[in-house]
Amino acid sequence: MRRLDDSSLEAPLEALCAKGCRQVRRDIAALESGAELPETQGLSADERARLLTELKQIMAVYGDSCRL
Repeated sequence: MRRLDDSSLEAPLEALCAKGCRQVRRDIAALESGAELPETQGLSADERARLLTELKQIMAVYGDSCRL
């Protein structure tokens, strides 16, 4: 798995992932619609885009379902 080059994105990424699979999918949808999440406050548009890409790559491992 590719790791983020920018250490400023590590904390928001970890915070988002800690919410669990279903919530991460909702957060991805929110980010895709242009919403800002508490975890993304202070990030530039480019940083949010890179974070969204990373979240999608992580979630691709789970396919279409979130399993326990």
